Amino acid sequence: MRRPAEMQGARSPALQLLLLSCCVCAAAGYPFKAPLDLDVTPRVTVLSSGLQGCRRFQSSAVNYSTMLLEAESERLYVGARGAVFALNASDISASSALTIEWEASPEQKHQCLLKGKDNQTECFNHIRFLQRFNSTHLYMCGTHAFKPLCAYIEEKMFVMSSQPEEGRDKCPYGPTTGYTALIIDEQMYTASQYEFRSFPDIRRNSPSPTLKTEDAPTRWLNEADFVGSALVRESLGTSNGDDDKIYFFFTERSQEQTTTYSHSRVARVARVCKGDRGGRLTLQKRWTSFLKARLMCSLPEYDFHFNMLRSVFVMPGHTPQDTLFYGIFGLEWKNVKASAVCRFSLSEVQEAFQGPYMENQDSDSKWKEYTGKIPDPRPGTCITDALRAKGINVSTSLPDDVLNFVRRHPLMSQHVQPSDRRPLLFRRTTDYTHMAVHMIQGLDGQKYHVLYMGTDEGWLHKAVEVEGQLHIIEELQLFEEPQPVKNLLISAKQMSVYVGSPSGVVQLPLSNCHRYTSCYDCIFARDPHCAWNGAQCVNIMSHVDRSTLIQDIQHGSRGCENTQDDVVQRSRSVRVGDDVLLQCELSSNLATPLWTLDGSELQGYGLNSGFRTGTDGLLVIEARQDQSGLYTCYAVENNIKVAIVTFNVTIRLDLPPPPPVEPTEEPYDLFATPPAPTEHPSSERPLPPPPAPLLPHSELLSPRNMEAMYLSLITILGGLCVVLTVVLVYVGFCLRVGHRGKYSLRAAAAAYPNSKKHNRNKKQHRSSSHMELKTISSHCNGNGICNGVSKQHNGDIQDGGFLQIVPGEGHPSPNKEPPPPAPPLPPTPQLPSPECDFPNGLSATLPSVLRRMNGNSYVLLRQSESESTSPLCYSFAEELNRILEKRKHTQLLPRPDESSV
Repeated sequence: MRRPAEMQGARSPALQLLLLSCCVCAAAGYPFKAPLDLDVTPRVTVLSSGLQGCRRFQSSAVNYSTMLLEAESERLYVGARGAVFALNASDISASSALTIEWEASPEQKHQCLLKGKDNQTECFNHIRFLQRFNSTHLYMCGTHAFKPLCAYIEEKMFVMSSQPEEGRDKCPYGPTTGYTALIIDEQMYTASQYEFRSFPDIRRNSPSPTLKTEDAPTRWLNEADFVGSALVRESLGTSNGDDDKIYFFFTERSQEQTTTYSHSRVARVARVCKGDRGGRLTLQKRWTSFLKARLMCSLPEYDFHFNMLRSVFVMPGHTPQDTLFYGIFGLEWKNVKASAVCRFSLSEVQEAFQGPYMENQDSDSKWKEYTGKIPDPRPGTCITDALRAKGINVSTSLPDDVLNFVRRHPLMSQHVQPSDRRPLLFRRTTDYTHMAVHMIQGLDGQKYHVLYMGTDEGWLHKAVEVEGQLHIIEELQLFEEPQPVKNLLISAKQMSVYVGSPSGVVQLPLSNCHRYTSCYDCIFARDPHCAWNGAQCVNIMSHVDRSTLIQDIQHGSRGCENTQDDVVQRSRSVRVGDDVLLQCELSSNLATPLWTLDGSELQGYGLNSGFRTGTDGLLVIEARQDQSGLYTCYAVENNIKVAIVTFNVTIRLDLPPPPPVEPTEEPYDLFATPPAPTEHPSSERPLPPPPAPLLPHSELLSPRNMEAMYLSLITILGGLCVVLTVVLVYVGFCLRVGHRGKYSLRAAAAAYPNSKKHNRNKKQHRSSSHMELKTISSHCNGNGICNGVSKQHNGDIQDGGFLQIVPGEGHPSPNKEPPPPAPPLPPTPQLPSPECDFPNGLSATLPSVLRRMNGNSYVLLRQSESESTSPLCYSFAEELNRILEKRKHTQLLPRPDESSV
């Protein structure tokens, strides 16, 4: 299954911007060289109409960005704009949802407007925080039209158990401000820019003592944008009595001085100790354990650095030391889509915090590594058994020289490097927004991490990490209209992934193994959830006895050698000289087509070979009798050939000619859509789409008369243009003088909406047949070119392909008048010949329908299984004139708003 052309077309502006930025960066010394082994193509693409097991929740509210999953109670709590919901985690679409309405009052919204905020987005109560407070209550905070409030929720009745309380120190003012928060042992830890003009801050809000970061003389946070936080209980099983730590992840303005690279913003990880109580006099009500270090996610061999941290997921291990941090990183360049996924271990983070410090002697200079003496006990450490033995039981007992050093040295010199010193994944033209990770044990006994990553356009990518690199199993289109993924949660108990978005919440199964219909298809997927049982692809979690199951995650190629898959068999009987399309659809984006004729591989697909190939199928051009035989289409993936379909093609001379077709009065439109094809027996032939009517030939078509007609037409049009120009200038002058106001030009959007959805579903009312465009890639043998637009294969972007016109069905748009027919074209000086010659020397002999366009593309009428005739050929120049004339008369022109004029 492949993504429709309109969806790939929607991404073309981003791709153009990416290429333009690459050229600029290359000129500046930062070449954009793609690491082909990391830029992975999703194996399978599933559109929203093909999702299985999908459940949705929607209401009148919007912006479902905050979620809390309670596995034991099987509840999913969702915070949206002006409301909080309690959903059934096993089926979020069930009617048992509970709701708490919590919207800002009209007075508060009016005050928000007076502050200059947006009445469409900001002057509402966006729920930014929703977590469990204790065994009976939840705690939530909302922006409340730029005056944050917080409240408790009684869990059983699901009602607000108290009046809202002040929340300006716990919740940001805006709905999009970077923010992260945790409730740990009934204490709330938050990180954000709380007030409109305040500095970013990491705080412990309640209960007392409250703590925050330092602003002077050294500011610890520099325009920080927070994306996540996590508690790691490092005190469990510790031998030195260490404390639990809270880690915060953010992006901030760079402070380092370096000669190798320069970036204005960098990704950071910071930590504080849970038992921190601040200093006695120095750093009073300030953190005494705050330290931060840089997170590196880059490709140094390409001089390519990802500095913007977008999302973090913390993967707990068997011990605290086994904790892993997965991060989504983006580029600092604006309007350039690219993402990288890096993984960090807790031991790497701890090593950085044990390394040298950075210092800044002057506020105007850059930071550099500190080489002086370090006080004892080591600044920034938590209280351990060794300190307790010295009489330092709490942070308020720390010496002043240690606290003064902490105040001036919050930044560490050593960077936190990712696993394998490189990203797990690099994706061009994709902006990942959130992710979640699920661990599962495969049939080989190894434990695999399966990543679910949401994009800014509403797609969900499922990938498995194999030996330090990600294999994208599938990409799922969650919404018909593009919208960003706001949140992601995974329930191992429900075997579901939950996705929050601006329009609602989506619940999907962690895997859909029944999507893979053959043994090799199941093995190629390399999905740790799926295995082949001899008859179908099944979920291994539902099988107790797994001894007979087949799975190969490491290589994705072994185990199906002794299985037999059914191959579709078809027969075609066509006439000599026809163009024959043998369709072979490849479900995998990673597979390439391979065709054989009577067991021998077809070699070469040049202009003189008589063949073209692509992911749509094989095109036989002007079939000859010696091209009869058994054609077999193979999908080649992981160096394994799998037969998909066979065609027994017979090319004959004695087939009846095509029946005559009466011309219609309406000109033939190349870009219209014909009715859908119907099945016909091999002995019958469906009527082809009608060709353009042949214009009568007479003395009026002589060159002299034609010249006179054209000169007269040009003279009349020129005169009309002059008159219209004078009238428009006069009307514009009158409007400017008489009204002295603004008026707007209103495009005819009601009749011709210019939206993606309309572009996908646009149907024009016509009395004749309709055509829809489809493509067959040119020279796609193993090169990964498909769909006629471009297909990314191993990071390469390749263009080229055939245009193929396949039957479809057109319907008039409801409540809309059909567009007026185009005026008749000027008569042509000569009739089209039975054989149309083109500039490149390629001829399309009747009834061939091959059309050469732009040097490398062809227009083709698809034939049904038993079809061998084609419409009559006519002049390509005439055809192009008809298209241009038709488009000229259907051009959308803005017109003045009547109410304004």
